[in-house]
Amino acid sequence: MEITIDDYFKGRYTFFKWRSETSTLNKVILAFFMACITGIMAQVVIPLPWTPVPVTAQTFAVLIAGILLGRYWGGLSQAIYLGVGIAGVPWFGGMTGGLGVLMGATGGYLVGFVLAALFLGYFADRFVKARNFIPMLALMLFANFALIYIPGMLQLGAWTYVATGSQPSMWTIMVMGLLPFVAGDLVKIGGAAAFAKAVTPKEPFNGD
Repeated sequence: MEITIDDYFKGRYTFFKWRSETSTLNKVILAFFMACITGIMAQVVIPLPWTPVPVTAQTFAVLIAGILLGRYWGGLSQAIYLGVGIAGVPWFGGMTGGLGVLMGATGGYLVGFVLAALFLGYFADRFVKARNFIPMLALMLFANFALIYIPGMLQLGAWTYVATGSQPSMWTIMVMGLLPFVAGDLVKIGGAAAFAKAVTPKEPFNGD
């Protein structure tokens, strides 16, 4: 069966229109599925000896959650990921779970996941032009380095202070919680922006 470019365009429009108009139950199922994808990708872990924050693949899932599920529901998928993990399911990075992870060195990044997915879902649904590569790249750069890293580094700094008894410098926090991850994040952001451009329809699908 031959698939034409018109079939491809029609298929992606049909999916996004369906997920925009489908029942609340279906949206919850989709959000839970995306939470599971995040949990799976969180197990791709590369520990670094000088910081409690490891390299993981889960931020790619966070970035595309908002794109695939849209406003509110992309954020809900990450809230489900956070809530289920806090309840004890070991699907945070390195097969960990529980409230201790949220209160630990990486808890701020987890909260940032919810913010980033909400932000990207809003723009992807609300603004058709945002679904092209360059605008999406800019939005994802902001979501990743502002909405995830700012709360992440704030909590990392607080955790370090409690653990060591001394206030870490901004440079120390950046070395522990930002700089080692920039190159890898740029690759994930570029891939996620290209994915978003490829899968999203370039015409309104939800009445906006």
